[in-house]
Amino acid sequence: MDRKIKMVFVLFISVTIVFAALEYQQNQPVKLQGVQVNDYQGKKLTPIDNMPKTSIKGTQYINESNYTLEVTGLVQHPRNYTYAEVLNHTAYQKVVTLNCVEGWSATVLWQGVLVSDLLNEAKPLPTGTVVIFTAADNYTTSFPIEYLYNNKIILAYKMNNVTIPPEYGFPFQLVAESKWGYKWIKWVTKIEVSNDTNYTGYWESKGYTNGGNLNQSYLGG
Repeated sequence: MDRKIKMVFVLFISVTIVFAALEYQQNQPVKLQGVQVNDYQGKKLTPIDNMPKTSIKGTQYINESNYTLEVTGLVQHPRNYTYAEVLNHTAYQKVVTLNCVEGWSATVLWQGVLVSDLLNEAKPLPTGTVVIFTAADNYTTSFPIEYLYNNKIILAYKMNNVTIPPEYGFPFQLVAESKWGYKWIKWVTKIEVSNDTNYTGYWESKGYTNGGNLNQSYLGG
């Protein structure tokens, strides 16, 4: 009888340890994929933790298991991509510096997919001259469609070789080369092809230029 009690006690302790270990793991921060790099091909990179966190409604936490990227508007074949389906496209890397109107900058190795590859699958109509991006917090901005094609603009899912953290735009941030930081939309959920050449995004509607070009003032007027 004593032996049976001991066996039951040992089994109970073992099960308790297993459940405690599982609970501990669930409470741990999600580990990012990859190891952050500090330089790339001789270019010094900005550590992710050194970058300010900017948003209009705070960090957006998106669950990749039910995430959908919608490509819609003036296209022949509207698409809805899962996170994994976006990542299944050809990956590209670029070192690009983000310049914020607040006065800081960050040079980052970005990895992602070409926006043009996603658009090509949806097949924009000839009347589609503008592309509007929408984020999970309803932030929006827009670009002429030729800018996205001619500059091979990336929709990034990694920065400095690690998965983009939620604070910086997971699952996707647009790498808007040669544009001020307010054009670098984070937490992208929708890409819409439009013919509205007068469309104004969040900051653009508050007086920032629609072009957002680095070689020009970001203030309109």
